[in-house]
Amino acid sequence: MAGPEQGAGAERQLLVDLSVLHRHDDQSGIQRLVRNTLRALLAAPPAGLRVCPVYDAGGHYAYTACHGGSAAEGAPISVRAGDIFLGLDLCPDQVPLNRAVFADLRRHGVGLYFVVYDLLPLTLPAMFAPGAAPWFSRWLDTVAALADGLLCISRAVADELLAWLEQAAVVRPAALRVGYFHLGADLAAELPAGAAPAAAEQAVLARLAQRPAFLMVGTLEPRKMHAQALDAFELLWRQGGDASLVVVGKPGWLTEHLQQRLLDHAELGQRLFWLPAASDAALLQLYQQCAALLAASAGEGFGLPLIEAAQHGLPILARDIPVFREVCGGHAVYFDGAGVELAAALHQWLARRAAGTLPDARALPWQTWRASSENLLRIVMEQDWYKLAPTLLP
Repeated sequence: MAGPEQGAGAERQLLVDLSVLHRHDDQSGIQRLVRNTLRALLAAPPAGLRVCPVYDAGGHYAYTACHGGSAAEGAPISVRAGDIFLGLDLCPDQVPLNRAVFADLRRHGVGLYFVVYDLLPLTLPAMFAPGAAPWFSRWLDTVAALADGLLCISRAVADELLAWLEQAAVVRPAALRVGYFHLGADLAAELPAGAAPAAAEQAVLARLAQRPAFLMVGTLEPRKMHAQALDAFELLWRQGGDASLVVVGKPGWLTEHLQQRLLDHAELGQRLFWLPAASDAALLQLYQQCAALLAASAGEGFGLPLIEAAQHGLPILARDIPVFREVCGGHAVYFDGAGVELAAALHQWLARRAAGTLPDARALPWQTWRASSENLLRIVMEQDWYKLAPTLLP
């Protein structure tokens, strides 16, 4: 693995794994984080490190020039002691197959670090496709056994990871460090110059001016609780409440019934809107135009729409779960329970809006992607970890 360019005095490498993004950008929240974090790292490389995007090339890792890398596309990586491998992309298929590759990297003195986005396939298995839990568990077992440190995207995820590590009793050669950082938000900066919503999106935006609109952002999947939100809005409408529900998200798993329910709904195009392929330009306008962000998820690793909404001063109505409290603090209104409780929370929220007593989302702290990437690297470079995980020595 060592090469001539890695001789004495050469700049250390930050090898950023993009194995999934390199194959296909599915426009998920994770892919948005990967794209923006990489962009920030390339724009402002950390002192003494050369940022090198890499991918799993089948039994070895290779450089990629497709995402801003400077090395020849497809050239096998060449490493030396002091280099850093950052598993930025979530790669449950590739990483477990590359245990021998990572062991070899470690023998060459490369530090191994992986980002942990959440543990939801393990904590909410019924809300994922069959087989997701063991598939994800293989990845987590692998990185927990091999990594020097795991970087979570919130303190809530770090605490869940530490609890899992304690009961999993992972055998390791040394202590495992666990840290956390928060995500960034800069949707406007991601848009190409002159980007604008499509005509169909502009028609939806025009209709939203008629009444307060609650915006939900995220792939249709069970844990996002879109079905429960729709239950709540149907109850709100029957009770005389007048507000719109706007769902921005592509179809996901286990939601065929929900998709048909949305498409067949009597309020579709009136007080219910589903944008399965909304452009970023349309999403930006929705953040600026809607009355509130509705974050109804039963579980999240972070909740990127929360800070995107705050960046645009959009008030937030969120389920009372630890990660949302961590991100929003006192700058959101919280609810708990099922559709009936959410309908009541919607009524109360509308009353507070009329009275001018809603929390000011603009006061919610948020950061740019550059600051987020700097915080991620600070943990690694300065060894500023949150906690050490329980370790079972071989």
